[in-house]
Amino acid sequence: MFARLADALGDDWAAKARPEQLPPPGDDWTIWIYLAGRGAGKTRSGVEWVRAQVESGVSRIALIAPTAADSRDVLVEGESGILATSPSWNRPIWEPSKRRLTWPNGAIATTFSSEEPDRLRGPQHGAALCDEFAAWQNVEATWDMMMFGLRLGKRPRAMITTTPRPLKILKQLVARAGQDVVLTRGRTADNAANLAPTFLTAIVNRYEGTRLGRQELGGEILSDVQGALWNRDLLEATRIQKGSEPPMRRIVVAIDPATSVGANSDLTGIVVAGLGDDGRGYILQDLSGRYSPIEWATKAVAAYRSHRADRIVAESNQGGMMVETTLRAVDRTIPIRLVHASRGKITRAEPISALFEQHRAHIVGCLPELEDELCSFEPGSANSPDRLDAAVYALTDLQISWQTVVSFHPPIVGPSRAELAAAFCLTAADAAQETSPPGGWPMGSPQANAVGGQFGWKLPR
Repeated sequence: MFARLADALGDDWAAKARPEQLPPPGDDWTIWIYLAGRGAGKTRSGVEWVRAQVESGVSRIALIAPTAADSRDVLVEGESGILATSPSWNRPIWEPSKRRLTWPNGAIATTFSSEEPDRLRGPQHGAALCDEFAAWQNVEATWDMMMFGLRLGKRPRAMITTTPRPLKILKQLVARAGQDVVLTRGRTADNAANLAPTFLTAIVNRYEGTRLGRQELGGEILSDVQGALWNRDLLEATRIQKGSEPPMRRIVVAIDPATSVGANSDLTGIVVAGLGDDGRGYILQDLSGRYSPIEWATKAVAAYRSHRADRIVAESNQGGMMVETTLRAVDRTIPIRLVHASRGKITRAEPISALFEQHRAHIVGCLPELEDELCSFEPGSANSPDRLDAAVYALTDLQISWQTVVSFHPPIVGPSRAELAAAFCLTAADAAQETSPPGGWPMGSPQANAVGGQFGWKLPR
């Protein structure tokens, strides 16, 4: 008994928490949104709220995170997770194979991920913790499925913990504050006592006073940047739910390698994109990060293999042949195309932005860091948009270069069949019979080279 009392006194969350980390008073709310910067204590707040729900008698709880690994590694097994923060007398049993936590009083919490929103179709819950909401892959579908099942008990409730991004659905929920939604905010600096000094020094010095810092450290929902080539409404309008994209004709992995390695160096942009059977471009994955040369090469080759890509496209401005040599050190057989950026970033990005405006390019799922970069980069910016650059290289290789390869499938804007016949020295009858593979003649083929030279089209190298 004394051990239990000591355990309870030593883990009195209400005594240790800051005011914004505690649940709102009253019974007139359904959704609690806690917007805060990185490291502000959002996860711990959410976990403690779940524990309070269990102790108040809620029997079924949903734990939802961006990925299945996040649900397990952060919400359940993390340093601020349920297992680590629960007292010994009320610690749940964790069954990873069932994605289930069971408390001594019989309450059950099940983990879910935004990667599979349909798993929420059917189960009922009396409470739901939505962690890092702004990083969810299929945010609207996952939220809708969760809300349909939030129907147990007299007052089912949801808590959202997230570093904000200006997502349409998040802004709509925040606009309901004062009705059925309670909004609290926090900053990274508020939790300085529980953060490593080296983290505060490195992160604050780098981002304080910047637009990204206002979002990631200050917890602000930012509006669109005037002059940026992309905006949130455009990305939302062209977003494709993961799993609903068409089969891909062709896939490339694009790399914008960093020139240095270190805590303050630029990122290496690594983006996977594909050309769908419908002729549209799809950004499939963003693997960008701070890597050594052998690390980014290994990452890119692994993506090439897992996506069964056609080739790797890499910028060679800084590293020259070193870029290809590094990639070949990992796999000597992969096809590589080196590109040299002779035009400015804005000039390169404008045609890709136009593809989004024409709904001919899409992001599959949710790629938060890439989307932030797309919507914040503007002419004259001193920041290096590494993710954006990689995405532009990928879609340029797929959408612009590939689409200019000759296709004989009508309707085509280009030469007539008579002109094609002349280019190939074919009779009119032969030209009428001539067909091309889906998407056009292979790059470098005699047909593509002949027509490209005849009509002055820019063909891929």
